Parts: sequence; structure tokens; C-alpha cells
Amino acid sequence: MRILVTGGTGFLGKRLCAALVGQGHAVVPLSSKNCNLTQPMALSRYSDGAYDRIYHLAAWTQAGDFCLHHAGEQWIINQLINTNVLEWWQRCQPQARMISMGTSCAYAPDQEMAEENYLVGMPIDSLYTYAMTKRMLYVGMQALSKQFGVKYVHFVPSTLYGPGYHTDGRQMHFVFDLIRKILRGKLYGEPVVLWGDGYQKRELVYVEDFVGSVIALSDRDNELINIGAGQEFTIRHFAGVICQKVGFDAESVTYDTSRYVGARSKCLSVRRLRSLLPGLEFTPLEHGLGRTIEWFAEDRARLQ
Repeated sequence: MRILVTGGTGFLGKRLCAALVGQGHAVVPLSSKNCNLTQPMALSRYSDGAYDRIYHLAAWTQAGDFCLHHAGEQWIINQLINTNVLEWWQRCQPQARMISMGTSCAYAPDQEMAEENYLVGMPIDSLYTYAMTKRMLYVGMQALSKQFGVKYVHFVPSTLYGPGYHTDGRQMHFVFDLIRKILRGKLYGEPVVLWGDGYQKRELVYVEDFVGSVIALSDRDNELINIGAGQEFTIRHFAGVICQKVGFDAESVTYDTSRYVGARSKCLSVRRLRSLLPGLEFTPLEHGLGRTIEWFAEDRARLQ
């Protein structure tokens, strides 16, 4: 197959592109360096020839409290990106199946995080704008499918982790920040201070497991599918596992309750996923964290 991937050089994009190439597909990876998706005609030079799939991973966001400080920019930039990608898809590549990425923060905190509730209720205020751009992406695909008959799949991921995460100065997702802080505590004797009280809960999926699930389900028609582990743990639990693996005293970790923590709990319903892939098995958390810690420790520049 001939496949185009937006966000093809990011943490997820690199692994997805490598897996698709490994299966023998012809892959065109896009990044902000070779295609500015905020520009209406940015994709016009990729219109020669037909694509079988378009994986839309590109989004303008960061982890931590980034969304608190960039709400307006997030709305404008992500709406431009998504509108331009969807318009090009419908106009120039209607035969292609669009496979896009949603976000777990689109779910309202008072609703079960099940697919039928993706558009129900209000996302938490601190992540509201980004969440709504992802909802709008999904609604846009629904609308185009209804009028023009194009096909799509919208995946909602848990937090992804594994080796190869971008350490280029941007804010990190919580598990990478935990690893960085605890490794620095071990290597340099720095105090380890984590955000919140440590009892907020998160769910993790190893990035290679996520890629395999996405590829396995990419031929579904007009569906929204959560991809999660179906189990969450407290930040204190994650910190304890990391401390044990690096040989750092978990009792010396302190918690700053004045800092931003986001949602108190984020665990996706995976009933649909398990029904579609009944034999699915994910990398055990301790194994995945061990591999991620080893990758971080290989190069101390990653800890800066």
C-alpha cells in the first residue's frame, strides 16, 4: 500500500512508519519541516498518485501545563491543521482511509471513558480547548463520511511510553518526567519533587503495542476505538517502580500539591478493543519501564 503519515517524525510517528515500512508498504512521512499543515495548500504537492491510507498524527500540543497557557493558539493551530488535512483528503484522496488520533482528555471526567461517551459532557477545563479540537476532528470525519462516503478510523490512545521519546526541551508526559527526575536524583543527588499529591492515576501503553494495535485495526470502517491497557496506577506506584529499578530511595521523593496535575484519573474502557482483538497482550509495565529507563540512562544528555 501507499501510505501518508502526518506527524511522521514524532515519538509515535517514527515507530508507526518503521512498522509500516517493515510490512512492505511505501510510506511518505510528513513533519513540520517538510510540510506546514497550517497552510491551506501545503498538501497539494503530495496529490500526485493515490494513497490507500492516511495516518493523521500531527497535532500542536505538549504535556504538563502547556494547555493552560496556550489555549487560543491550540485552537487556531490545531483547527487549521485538521481542516486542511480533512479538506485535502476529501478533495484529493477520497479513496484513502483516514486513520486519525484522538485524545483521552476529550472524555468528560464524570463519564465512563467508553467510545459512546466521546462527545458527551464537558472535558476538564485545563485541557478543554485541546480536547475540543480532537472532538471536532472526529466530527469532521463523520460529516465527510456522511456526505461523501469516505472511510475513517479514529483511535483514542492512553499515554504512550517507551524508548525514543523526544527530549528536545518540550514538556514531557508524566512518566518520562518521573524517569528523568528520579535518574537525576540518583546520579546527581538532586531532590526529587513530583507534581500533585501522587494519588492521581494514569494508564500507560507501550508505544510498540499501540502501533501494532493501530495497524491491526486500520481497516475498520467509520469507528472510534480506544486503545488502552484497561488498568491505571497512581503516580506513587509508577515512582516506586522506577525508584526500585534505578536504585533510588522512594521515601526521599516529595510531592508538591501546589503544582498542576490535570485529570485525577484517566483509564480508558477497552471492551471494544478486547472484542476486536481478543488475543491482545501488552508489554508488562515493569518490562516496558525497564526498557525506557535503560534508554534514558544510555545518554545523560537526555536527562537535561
